[in-house]
Amino acid sequence: MTTTTASQVIHEPRFMDGDEFHIATFALLQQDGTLFEGARAPELGRETARRIYHTMVLIRVLDERMLAAQRQGRLSFYMQCTGEEAAVIGSAAALDDDDMIMAQYREQGALAYRGFGIDEFMNQLFGNAEDYGKGRQMPIHYGSAKLHYMTISSPLATQIPQAAGYAYGQKLDGQGRCTITYFGEGAASEGDFHAALNMAAVHRAPVIFFCRNNGYAISTPSVEQFAADGVAPRAFGYKMHVIRVDGNDVLAVYAATREARRIAVEHNQPVLIEAMTYRLAAHSSSDDPSGYRSKKEEALWREKDPVNRMRLWMLAQEWWSDDEEKTLQEQLRREVLETMKRAEKRPPPPLASLVEDVYAEVPARLQEQLDALEAHVRRHPEAYPKSAPGLDQGGA
Repeated sequence: MTTTTASQVIHEPRFMDGDEFHIATFALLQQDGTLFEGARAPELGRETARRIYHTMVLIRVLDERMLAAQRQGRLSFYMQCTGEEAAVIGSAAALDDDDMIMAQYREQGALAYRGFGIDEFMNQLFGNAEDYGKGRQMPIHYGSAKLHYMTISSPLATQIPQAAGYAYGQKLDGQGRCTITYFGEGAASEGDFHAALNMAAVHRAPVIFFCRNNGYAISTPSVEQFAADGVAPRAFGYKMHVIRVDGNDVLAVYAATREARRIAVEHNQPVLIEAMTYRLAAHSSSDDPSGYRSKKEEALWREKDPVNRMRLWMLAQEWWSDDEEKTLQEQLRREVLETMKRAEKRPPPPLASLVEDVYAEVPARLQEQLDALEAHVRRHPEAYPKSAPGLDQGGA
C-alpha cells in the first residue's frame, strides 16, 4: 500500500486536537479610518476606491428602501447585505470582470459593482416583464450572463460544488480566469462544502471559496455550529491555501482576495477566505433577530460599520468630501425610489413565457396546458386583471 504523503513515525500515541491550527486575522484599516501601525494599503487607486465606496452606499440605500417596501406590502421578500458590504464589494473589486461569481443570496453588492443597474435590480425584485428570469424566481435571486454572475439558487450551498466544477473548466480553458463562490458559515456545515473543497484541491481548480462568517446561520450562533476555530482551519484537511480576514475592513478584503486570485490563476490552486463580519440586519424580511440576539450585541457591531470605516479612510486620502457624501446619499435615495415606482408599474411576463426556454420547440403537452390556462384567464378576467388584457397579443 502507498500513501500520498510521507509522515513521521512515532512509537507512542500522540493525539492532536486542532489547537495547532489557530489562524490570525488579517487587518489593515482601523475603525477611525487610519491604518494599523506597520500596515500598508493595497494599490487600490482613487477611481477604484470611489467605485467601491459608491457601490457600498448604493447597496445600503437599496437595502433600506426595499425592506421598507416589503413591510409596506409592495414586495414579497427581501434580504439585506447590511454590515457585510466590505466583505462582498471589496472582494468583487479584486477580481477581473470576466471571472465568474457564484453567490449565495446576500451578494447584491458584487453584482452592483460590476454594473448591474438599479432598474435591473427592481425588475427582478418585482418579477416584471423585463426581469431576466421572467418572474420565475423569488426576489433577490439575481443573475446576469453578461456580467458573469450565476443566477442565485435557493437551496443552501449548491453553488459551492458548482463553483469547483466551473473553475475546473476554466483551468482546462486556459484563459487565466477563476471563480469565486460566496457562502455563509452556516452553509459551510453542509456536505456540499466539503465535497467542493476536496474536488477543487484534488483537481487543482482555480476557485476562491469566500466564507462570510457573519455570526449567525439564521438564528443559530456560530458558537453552536462548530467547535474548532471557525471555518478557516478546515482548509488544512484539503491542503489548501487559506486566510482569515477582517470582513469589515474593505482594504484587507481587497488585498486578500487579490492575492487569492493570483494564487488561483497562476498556480491553479483553490483558496479559502474566511471573512469575519456581522449581519446587522435580520436574516431576511421573514426573520426577527430580537428573538436570538441582543440590541447591545448589535450596537457593538454597528460601531464597526464597514461603510463608515471606508468613508473615513476616503476622507483622509482626500478622495472624498462631506459635500459629495450628502449629494450621493440624496441622489441614490431619489433614484432608488423613482426606479422602484417605475418597476412596480411594468406588467408581468407574458403567460407564454411559462413554457419557453426549456425546449427548442414547445412540446404539444405544454402547449395544451398553456392554451387551457389562457382560456381559464379569459373566463375569469376579474380574477386576473393584469393578465387578461394582454392575452390577445399573446402576452399578459
